[in-house]
Amino acid sequence: MALKELSAAEREAARSKALQARTARADLKESFRSGKSSLESVFAAADEDAAIGRMRTVDLLQTLQGVGEVRAAKIMESCGISPNRRLRGLGRRQREALIAYIGR
Repeated sequence: MALKELSAAEREAARSKALQARTARADLKESFRSGKSSLESVFAAADEDAAIGRMRTVDLLQTLQGVGEVRAAKIMESCGISPNRRLRGLGRRQREALIAYIGR
């Protein structure tokens, strides 16, 4: 299936939308890392903003001090979360388990 050719204006609009999404995710990660926002507020933002909702859960966990790929994978496994799950795709119990595990 061939992709539709985009006009210059459509490409620019897509670039702008992608930049806004990356910026929103980076701002949220920084806010979570510094402790300005809690995990509950991150989940609330993920429910409201599609760009944040599409962020991988493991990427959010890796923003925490001392949490790398291995520790993030262990946290997700202990909470019963698939490694490729995104924030918006987490169920109520998975969110509660993650909040209880992180303790923020």
